[in-house]
Amino acid sequence: MTSQALHRAAAQETLDGERLADPRRLGLWAALVGLFAVAASAAGSWIPSLWGDEAASLMSATRPLPSLVHMLSYVDAVHGLYYFGLHAWIDVFGSSAFSIRFPSAVAMGVCAAAVVWMCGRFGTLRFAVLAGVFTAILPRLIYAGEEARSYAMTAALAAVLCAILVEIGRRDSRARGAWIAYSAVLTVGIWLFLYFALMVPALAVIVLCSAPLRRRWRAAAASTAAALVLASPLAWFGYMQRRQIAFIGQRESITPEVLLRNMWFQEWWFAVIAWALILVAVIFFAREAVRIRRSGAPLGMRLETVALSWMVLPMGILVAASPFVSGYTARYGTFSAPAVAIMMALGVRRLARLPRRWLGTTLAAVSVAAVVIAAVPVAVSQRGPYAKNQSDWNDIAAFISANAVPGDGIVFDDGARPSQRTRLAKATDPTAFRNVTDLLLKTPFQKSYTWYDQTYGIPRASGMGRFDGVDRVWVVELKFSGVEDTWGLEQLQSLGYHETRRVDGAGSVILLYER
Repeated sequence: MTSQALHRAAAQETLDGERLADPRRLGLWAALVGLFAVAASAAGSWIPSLWGDEAASLMSATRPLPSLVHMLSYVDAVHGLYYFGLHAWIDVFGSSAFSIRFPSAVAMGVCAAAVVWMCGRFGTLRFAVLAGVFTAILPRLIYAGEEARSYAMTAALAAVLCAILVEIGRRDSRARGAWIAYSAVLTVGIWLFLYFALMVPALAVIVLCSAPLRRRWRAAAASTAAALVLASPLAWFGYMQRRQIAFIGQRESITPEVLLRNMWFQEWWFAVIAWALILVAVIFFAREAVRIRRSGAPLGMRLETVALSWMVLPMGILVAASPFVSGYTARYGTFSAPAVAIMMALGVRRLARLPRRWLGTTLAAVSVAAVVIAAVPVAVSQRGPYAKNQSDWNDIAAFISANAVPGDGIVFDDGARPSQRTRLAKATDPTAFRNVTDLLLKTPFQKSYTWYDQTYGIPRASGMGRFDGVDRVWVVELKFSGVEDTWGLEQLQSLGYHETRRVDGAGSVILLYER
């Protein structure tokens, strides 16, 4: 059959009386929605200060490669592939906040485009575009799209992976090349983020619930097994470095608020709308599945099966395991988030198909408008100057650059967790601190076995003569959730320094001590 004939045949297929998207137009719209997603994620991404996790990305990626390899043998091996990729990106495009966050925006474009393509294989072009737009503006995803971490990329790979599986199910051929692509994407996804392996149970359910894929279960099993074998070295490193994330179990308790709001939606107003649409989609699908089963007809490959498996199983397993393994934080749900957007779009489609056409059309239109309106303030709040964990490193850097003079010293609050230490403002923007001497620095991060600087305490540094001849010392203390640290102040006073200036910031306090 010629390519034109294939396109005509695809365009004439119907689902519940609706014409499926023409592949040629579907590809074009997938690209357009992908570009919209890139723009939505990149817009304002340069505004927020970097924060702890992004500092780890930047500081790891800017190390010399031998130093990076050495560091990964001790910590962060599970992020190694991302760090290597970001290292290459920075070599070409620089290390500004916008630059290092932009790859995530591009990943969101790929994610949205893959969602459009996949949904167009189950519905109209209008429905596919709606699902892609919901993907582009979902709070969890648009946040990931402006963060210098690998989460947006895992969402993109999950969407591509499911799209490949759907395409395999639609083909009559053995699709050997598609299975190789499936295995490659799964392998890269796990190397980017170890918990991406939790997609495997979801993919297994999709295969088992689809007759065309079920007939190819051996190919699915072999391709999945190959990916797991190729990713097994990372699993070993992850196990050896498991203590690195042990603090998560004490930091983030799993509550209804964490699951129902924080994981994917950030704000309650968006969560209420989203869960309402998801519930509509689930109820109508359940009724339809029961009716089809009673009739004796096969259910076939359904988008609801793909989306629900992808949405529920990976995070369900992680949440269920959390009492035994410290390994859950809300951002880990990012690679399941595209499925959430698809379920929301399916809810809108179900509303539009209500028997009373005018009522269904009205409810669907109101739902779409509500989602878009609810998404705007969330996206704006994510792009405020202090949106990322109250980090105000941009302000710290600007103030020190404007007020410090050659010969000044600086002491950072080293009492906080490494990812919250104020010295990260210097590590991520060293030129702003060119006039000050870091009095406590022992080993810069580029030469350290871990991703951050190693430091001395104030008594040790003083005994080494670090404070000799330094009459002005800037002190940068952490202030988080209104609680201000006072690390090192008594020791500075014992050295004869006293406070002469104070500047309160959003996430820090800058003090000038003189003697």
